[in-house]
Amino acid sequence: MLKGKKIVLGITGSIAAYKACYIIRGLIKAGAEVQVVITPAGKEFITPITLSALTHKPVISEFFSQRDGTWNSHVDLGIWADAMLIAPCTASTIGKMANGIADNMLITTYLSMKAPVFVAPAMDLDMYRHPSTQQNMNTLLGYGNHIIEPKSGFLASGLEGKGRMEEPEEIVRQLDAFFEDNDNAFEDTCHTPACKEGLPLKGKKIMITAGPTYEKIDPVRFIGNYSSGKMGFALAEECARRGAEVTLIAGPVTMKCSDMIKRIDVESCDEMHKAATECFASQDAAILCAAVADFKPSHVSDRKIKREHDNLVITLSPTHDIAAALGKAKQAGQKLIGFALETNDEEMNAKKKLAKKNLDFIVLNSTRNEGTTFRSDDNMISIISPDGKKDYQKKPKTEVASDIVDEMEKLWK
Repeated sequence: MLKGKKIVLGITGSIAAYKACYIIRGLIKAGAEVQVVITPAGKEFITPITLSALTHKPVISEFFSQRDGTWNSHVDLGIWADAMLIAPCTASTIGKMANGIADNMLITTYLSMKAPVFVAPAMDLDMYRHPSTQQNMNTLLGYGNHIIEPKSGFLASGLEGKGRMEEPEEIVRQLDAFFEDNDNAFEDTCHTPACKEGLPLKGKKIMITAGPTYEKIDPVRFIGNYSSGKMGFALAEECARRGAEVTLIAGPVTMKCSDMIKRIDVESCDEMHKAATECFASQDAAILCAAVADFKPSHVSDRKIKREHDNLVITLSPTHDIAAALGKAKQAGQKLIGFALETNDEEMNAKKKLAKKNLDFIVLNSTRNEGTTFRSDDNMISIISPDGKKDYQKKPKTEVASDIVDEMEKLWK
């Protein structure tokens, strides 16, 4: 049952770190895709080169992979994964997990994880028996994590105890058994009140637009914006977790999505408009989260424009209004949700858009709330509907997605 599953493997600073190689081999042999996240201490016991050679993926260890600002997103990993396995997991890492001490990439990934988490402890027997370790592990169990019990041995006092990490073959077997026992892994990874009742969106078809559009000026230049696609991708994953059949129409972004999501990649507004209008007729709902360009160059040069004068004038023409087009095409029973990113007069502008484009509700956010819009992992929204306005606190976009989908579900009740 591991075939096609995406597993984040966390490796910590234990002498058992070398056994991670056998875990990787077992997971890949079973058909899983593995992404390694290793702590700085873990690299003292096994090299990233070895791990990368086994997974065919770069190993993630630091927040910033280069000095040019390129960074590794723990939030993206939390959305991508079907499960997280930390093996070996030291007493120190268990303590950090239990208490939310996010001082390395592995712990921040754990704290952002939307999928089940499995922990394979590995430490000295006396350390494992210590009350603080036992208390921390009980805390992890209380959070819904899965502890893969370590092997038995003898304590320094001569009494029998546990501590040595379970064998790689058994760890892989337990992960396989978990997915085999759960017909739908997404059901077990959704912790919202609605999801605990089952799969509330099962049977629903939902289209989501995400990311920016690029409008060409010439073969090497374009007009675009800073959208990363994080909000739209989080919405797609949340809808999929709740059982929906999701079609994601994505502008030019680097993000990845689950295999359960049908993805259509586009670049320009024209391409997004065509894909959205063709898809919408067969959908139960659409969430229009993309930051679509409002204007495009009236003329696109087929050659790179050379610097020949001090000033260059580009004439712009309006692009397709995708929200308005779908609002006109909306049939009885279909739901349409829009987004409004504003810089001023936020509520007034959002209410105008809500009515003009025949939306069921609109998600409003503002550039005046720092660290909550483009490229950010967080968002701070208000949901405006014909019935009123509901404000939300600043929170991760994965949690914001849950709030928005909760509101969408109410439209069918």
